[in-house]
Amino acid sequence: MNAHDIEAFVSLFSEDYDSEQPAHPDRRFRGRDQVRANWSAVFSGVPDFRAELVAMAVDADTAWTEWRWHGTHEDGSHLEMAGVILMGVRNDSIAWARLYVEPVELAGGGIDAAVREMSGRE
Repeated sequence: MNAHDIEAFVSLFSEDYDSEQPAHPDRRFRGRDQVRANWSAVFSGVPDFRAELVAMAVDADTAWTEWRWHGTHEDGSHLEMAGVILMGVRNDSIAWARLYVEPVELAGGGIDAAVREMSGRE
């Protein structure tokens, strides 16, 4: 990802790669071609995109990874995302993933506001 080499990046995924984002079910897709389209847009729109692998654990054919993504959009606004991606590996390729990566909220209402919203008392 940090090399922005789309072909090298896409080669890591199986042809029938299955991607889901459980917090955003309408974002689910299948196939390597969509990986290429998605990340080509990111590399183009965030020319200085950088990914930091914070932590990783592997159990059999499943990798648990924690990420920080940084960069600057073409309009000068900042990209700051963090989260976890679970990946299944089959035949040395990423066969599936569940992404829990979200924008970092830099100026929120704090934990009390989050609890009020979660409890329905806002």
